[in-house]
Amino acid sequence: MKLFARYNRLNIMATVIVFMVGGFTFYLLLHYILVQQVDSTLQSEQQEIYQYVKIHGVLPEILNTKDQHEVFSKGVPVQQGYATVNYQGDGRDELYRDVRFNIAVEGEKYGVIVSKPLRSTQLLLNLIILVTLAMIALILVTGLLINRRILNNIWRPFYDTVGQVKQYNLSAPDAVTLQKTDIEEFALLNDSIAAMMDSVQQDYQALKKFTGHAAHEMQTPLAVIRTRMDMLMQQENLLNEYGPGIAEIEQAVQRLSRLNQSLLLLTKVENRQFALNEEVQIEEVVENKCAEFTEMMLERKISLSLSVTPFSVRFHRQLAEILTGNLVNNAMRYNKQGGAIVITLDNGLLTIANTSNLPALEQEQVFQRFYRHSDVKAEGNGLGLSIVKQICDFAGFTVNYTYVNDMHIFCVNFNASTTIGG
Repeated sequence: MKLFARYNRLNIMATVIVFMVGGFTFYLLLHYILVQQVDSTLQSEQQEIYQYVKIHGVLPEILNTKDQHEVFSKGVPVQQGYATVNYQGDGRDELYRDVRFNIAVEGEKYGVIVSKPLRSTQLLLNLIILVTLAMIALILVTGLLINRRILNNIWRPFYDTVGQVKQYNLSAPDAVTLQKTDIEEFALLNDSIAAMMDSVQQDYQALKKFTGHAAHEMQTPLAVIRTRMDMLMQQENLLNEYGPGIAEIEQAVQRLSRLNQSLLLLTKVENRQFALNEEVQIEEVVENKCAEFTEMMLERKISLSLSVTPFSVRFHRQLAEILTGNLVNNAMRYNKQGGAIVITLDNGLLTIANTSNLPALEQEQVFQRFYRHSDVKAEGNGLGLSIVKQICDFAGFTVNYTYVNDMHIFCVNFNASTTIGG
């Protein structure tokens, strides 16, 4: 849930509760005041009856109207005080406010009840409450709209910053420009993020330079080692005595050489040293790469199902070969004896699926550098899929991995870039 939605929910709940409690309290207070006004009028009527009896010695004539009703009960004393009574009958069917008192007239005791209807009072009370509720609703709606607009404006720098952070790419040379704001908290956030990005960018550039320099520096020692290994392998007496050890050294040198080449390639891609200005026929690249692995597939009895349609895209021929070659090599290397590889190219979507004894790979890690499944032997360098991902990001393609029906499936969508034909 967004902070704005949570704030609105809590704010509305608190406001409604406060208004409900305040409205109920206001209703009770207003009801009390209006009833007190009626009681004051009844008290005046009571004083007038007292005064009339005192002057004339008799009770006044009863003149009942819709606004007042009087009852004199000779010899029937009443409990004195004020009361709210719902009269049903005697031509009345509504709430009345009574004042009841006893009075002596020429030695006779009378019980007197003077009643005034609460209809007008209740109507006035209802009208006031209705207007009050309407005002409360108007205040709530207005406050909600104002808060929404104000909060949206206040939080706009935050969302702009989040958008900039989402679009931030370490390999992109463009610096991120965060919007200036006069809100102290957001300004502090922007300063902290900018400082962090600068630090990360510096570390990343230093790491890129180190990787590139290290890969370049490794070329000379590797060349010397290969030369010396060739000389040693030409000595029959050494091969007879140290053949297995020399073979292991040769394999280690080859792995180190492949790792060096992969690191150099990653560095070049990250530094954008390839120009994407060639029209590359993807179906030709796929067919050529499959042809290169035909003998190895036959040796391991791996069946290949290939279905491609012509498709061209503005790309780099060498990068296209590396991308396709890594995916096909990956599908063959981690396949099982007698397994299958299914490759399709349809409308710019290249799909390479293969069987394997391995379970599903980790979605979040499959394209990370040096990632290997725990059941995989350490024969590769763990950079093949990372190179594929780096090339796709550089060229504007998308690549994803799924595991369906015991098949590992890698899909490259060339349509994310600008195609030339197909």
